Amino acid sequence: MQDIYISLGSNQGVPTVNLDRAVLALCDKPGLTLIRKSSQYQTEPQEFKNQPWFTNQVVWMSADKYWTPEDLLSLLKKIETDLGRVPGPRYGPRLIDLDILLFGNLIHREKRLILPHPGLAKRAFILIPLLEISPELALPDGSNVKELLNNLDFTLQEYSIFQT
Repeated sequence: MQDIYISLGSNQGVPTVNLDRAVLALCDKPGLTLIRKSSQYQTEPQEFKNQPWFTNQVVWMSADKYWTPEDLLSLLKKIETDLGRVPGPRYGPRLIDLDILLFGNLIHREKRLILPHPGLAKRAFILIPLLEISPELALPDGSNVKELLNNLDFTLQEYSIFQT
């Protein structure tokens, strides 16, 4: 069994429903078991600011040994398509976005998939939910989620995350 962490985001349609539907789709797959899911957070857009705020969440799942990171990535892309995501500009509005943050302690560097997720240490909308569901989590390089979060400039107001 591998512990995996997946980030979910949406800012089109009804984002909270989109995240719930994505979590249900993940839980419906053999060999994937939900351990914990974070609260849903309203997040100020990064990079491309002129768009609706995002709703973000992180789920912690366990994957049977036959799951590979590539298989999981293919599943996430299929769920995105099944839920209605269409191609759009990078960092632009989207119905659903699913990303693998961590796959066990694996360090993976390929064009299609980099693990841990390359933006993980820079994004409060990932680190805050990660800290909520797994406060002792350490990354493969030994860094701690709480320490990474302390290095960022952000504001958390209830369930809204502002990050410059």
